[in-house]
Amino acid sequence: MPDSPPDPTLCHRCGALLPSGSGAFYVVRIEAFADPSPPRESIEASPATRDREIDRLIAQMREMSTQELMDDVYRKITVHLCRACYLSWIENPVG
Repeated sequence: MPDSPPDPTLCHRCGALLPSGSGAFYVVRIEAFADPSPPRESIEASPATRDREIDRLIAQMREMSTQELMDDVYRKITVHLCRACYLSWIENPVG
């Protein structure tokens, strides 16, 4: 509905309310993708060895959901952080 207020935005870390238009929060977009380099292949590997490896990988993938397979290759997320959480996160994003 055009007259209804937008859903409130909350900090993904601490849950604080982030009022739209206040300039008090950050939108962080994270994009992750699998190593794009071609796989290394041993010159000495026989066709039979390669076939067994392909069969092993296919069997492994059969145990995974479609979403798991897609997430294993590419994932993009957007998070909202209040100023305090952003300042903490940006200094140590993996900690």
